[in-house]
Formats: sequence, C-alpha cells, structure tokens
Amino acid sequence: MNALLPIAALFPLALFVLSALWPAWRPRVARLLWLAPLPALAAALFAIGGALALPGPLALALDFPGAMLLGAAGLIWMAAGIATLAFWGEKLETLPYQSWWLLTMTGSLAVFMASNLVTFYLAFSLVSLAGYGLVTRDGSARALRAGRVYFTLAVIGEAFLLTAFVLLAVGTPSGSIAIPDVVAALAASPLRDAALLFLLLGFGTKMGLVPLHVWMPPSYTAAPFPAAAVLSGAAVKAGVIGLARFLPFGTALSGWGEALAIIGFFSAFFGVAIGLTQRNPKAVLAYSSISQMGVIAAVAGMSLAGGRAAAPSELAFYALHHVFAKGGLFLALAAIAMTGPRHLRPILWPAVVVALGIAGLPLTGGALAKLAVKDALGDGLAGLLGSLSAAATTMLMLHFIVRARATAASDTSAEAPFAIRAAWWGAAAAALLLPWLLFPSVAGNLRKAVEAKSLFALAWPMLLGGAAFMGWSRLRHRPELPPGDVLVLMRPATTRFYRLADRIAGMEAWITTWPVAGTLLLLLAIGFAGAMLAAR
Repeated sequence: MNALLPIAALFPLALFVLSALWPAWRPRVARLLWLAPLPALAAALFAIGGALALPGPLALALDFPGAMLLGAAGLIWMAAGIATLAFWGEKLETLPYQSWWLLTMTGSLAVFMASNLVTFYLAFSLVSLAGYGLVTRDGSARALRAGRVYFTLAVIGEAFLLTAFVLLAVGTPSGSIAIPDVVAALAASPLRDAALLFLLLGFGTKMGLVPLHVWMPPSYTAAPFPAAAVLSGAAVKAGVIGLARFLPFGTALSGWGEALAIIGFFSAFFGVAIGLTQRNPKAVLAYSSISQMGVIAAVAGMSLAGGRAAAPSELAFYALHHVFAKGGLFLALAAIAMTGPRHLRPILWPAVVVALGIAGLPLTGGALAKLAVKDALGDGLAGLLGSLSAAATTMLMLHFIVRARATAASDTSAEAPFAIRAAWWGAAAAALLLPWLLFPSVAGNLRKAVEAKSLFALAWPMLLGGAAFMGWSRLRHRPELPPGDVLVLMRPATTRFYRLADRIAGMEAWITTWPVAGTLLLLLAIGFAGAMLAAR
C-alpha cells in the first residue's frame, strides 16, 4: 500500500495541473474538488507504517500520529469541498478559485507524510504560502489587508524554519536528512539550542502562538467560510505535526520544555481574554484557535520537559478533535448566516455541543481530547492551569454561541443549501464520534472517560466557566477590540509593519494572476529547500 502515499500527496496537485492546462475540464474539477482528499483518507486507513522514497531528495512515510492528522485533514477538506460549490457557485469553476484551493490542500496533506527535511519544507511552504489565496479570495480591501499580514508572517515563519532545518542538517553527523535521524542527533548537537529556538519560532508562527499570532484573527475573519474552515481546521495543524515530529521527546529538556509550556499557557489565556472582546463570531473562533494551539504547545512543552515518548500521539489526537470542531464551526457559521430563526435549531444545537466540546464537555470527543493529555500536564501547577484554561474556554464558547446566533438570516423562512448543512453535520458527527474510536489506541481503556473521577475533572471547570460567563455577560460596559489586537494597539509600530507587509506582498496583483501563481509558489518552496541543501 506504499503507492497510496504519493497518490495521496499529489492527487490534488494533479487536479490543479489538469485545470490549468485544459480549461474545458474546470467545471468537472469544480464538482470533483470534494473528492480530491479521498486518496489521503485511503492512505490514513491502509498505509500506516508505509514509507517510500521519491525521485530526488523527496521521501514520504506515515506513522500513527501522521495518519490521524492526515485522515482528519482529509475529512475536513472533503466537508468544506462539499460546501464550496453551494457557497461559491460558478466562481468555483474558475482557475483562481480551484488553484488556491488545490495547492493549499496539496501542502496541507503532504506535510503529514513528509519524512525528511526537504519534503517537509516543501509541503510546509506550500500550505503556508498558498493559503494567502484563500484569505484574499473575496478581493475586498479588508481581505487584501489581512492577506498582506498573513503573507508577511508566512514568509517570516518560512525563514525561521529554513534556519532551523539548516542547523538540524549541519548538526547531524551522518549527513542524513531523514527526520528521525536529525531528531535523534539533536540532543547531542552543539547547535541544539539554536535549532530548537528557530523550530519553535517557525512552528509557533504557523500555530499562532502569542506574539506571532497577529496574522490569524484578521485572516480567519476575512476568509470566506469554506476557506476559514480548512485554514483553521487543517492548515494550521502543519505547525502541530512539526512539534510532534521535530521535538526530541525521548530526551528530557526541562528548560526548553518549561519555556514552551509558559508560552503555550500564556497563549491559551490570551486567546480567551481577547476573544471575549470580539463581536464577529469568526474572530471569536480565531482567538479560540490561538487558545487551543496554546494548550497544545503547553502539552508539548510539559512532555518535552518530562521526556514523554507518547507525546506525538497525544498531541495528534488532541489536534484531530480540533480539526473537526473548529473547521466544522466555521461551516456552521456559514449555515447559520443563511438560515432564518424558523429553521435554525437543527444547525445551532449541534454547534452548542461541539463548541462546548472544545472546553471538555463530558462524553464528547473534546472530553476525550482533554483526558488524552491529562497525564502530560500532571496534577501540579500545569494540571491546574489546564483545568482553568478549560473554564476560560467555556466562557469563550458560550460567547461564541451568543454571537453566532445573532448572525442568523433576517428572513424567517430562509434555509441554507443542503450541501452546506450536510457538510456541517458531517464535521460535527466526526468531532463527536471519531475520538471514541481512536482513544483506546492513544490513552487506554474507554472506561477512563466515564469514571466519576474523570467526569468531575471535566465538569467543574465548565461549571466555573459558565458562572464566570454569566457575570461577564451582565457587565454594561464590556471592552471591544477589533481583530488583530497587538497590531491595533501598537499603531506606531504597526505602521512600520504594514510598510514591510506592503513591500513583501507588493507583487500580490501579479501573484493572483494565473497561471503564474502556482509556478511561483512551487519555485519559492523549491528554492528555499535548495538553499537548505546547499547550506549542508
């Protein structure tokens, strides 16, 4: 089944080439977009443990953590693909819409199978850079401004990661660029601290850890609903698989681990604090993603500090639930915005359950995600902070539900297209059910999830968060901040930042003209990878 790996990685790219070279195929490609991740799903099911060397310095392999995230990403891409045709209509038959979608998907799926530095960097670069086209898809001034911020941070993140990979390659005595080899050599490398610093900066930028988060709120707010679903659900997990792949969890590094945990917990609470000031539910979800990526970073940090070898599977399992919950909630917002009060209940109530599941609502998939990382956080201060972050998330998700309800269509009898509703219900079902199938392989017996001790540990933070939200909602003068917090509050520095963004993205009018864009993105990624190899 090794042949499934390159098919899974390259099938979306093949559809892009077909659409670019033969315009007559574009209407058919539009109808096939939702099937483009199907080979990835097959690989996630049947090619675990497979490995394959491709021509040149490229190589693919799939382990259990990668398979979990590959399958989850494939499913959310399929759900969003089902929604796109109803949401975008005939626009989806044009090359720009298909190209940005398929190129982002190619990188998003391939990154979970990459087994050496060059392949990982190519995939990571593609998902990061091509995501610009999804952020700016509606062409509004707000979207283009958000796109400039996104593009600037993406390039900065690529520079961090390129530096890290050069240090990893140089510090590996065998000269191998296979990920297991460079990670095994990292602990004893004289370049270890520098490599870890740039790894955390590169992956932290992609995950939106504070203060590298400034691209996420404006980007998710500006992106159309289907694009926001895949960016928040699947694309951001390139940073998570990066932590799982490249941090040397087999060696206890207490200093680096504790530093990452501190950054993670700060991001977790910062995301909630600023999210509560948002009125746009898309912005609320963006800050929720910052918070949840912070939790993942904190778990990774505590695992690194303790030398926890099980960390990659635990991180992937937590992220798997987030793929469906967050990607699905953006699809729910699309359905809510098109639905009047008369037909809202079948859409809104699943959203309530999935949203509260992110906070750990007992017996949901989110509860299993919380339980899977409980041992990594332990029973000390980190464990307490983890519980308090769940309480804070409860507040934020209740705020999201209120704001989402307010965006319902004014036409009482309006109803969203069935494709959009079905895509949302499918993602919600996956968020609630799939973690139950995978939990025994990650964290042991399912009985743990229904024990009185576990239920209490999950319930009390939610009760605390619910009570805190009631007090918050009664405040007459609640603060409001626009998405972008730091950029908005630091206007003098922001002016210089936007000048930098304008210079880096000054070519955007040319970039968004096809067929130049696809070639440019591939050449940029290949050029970065070539520079890394040359530095060896």
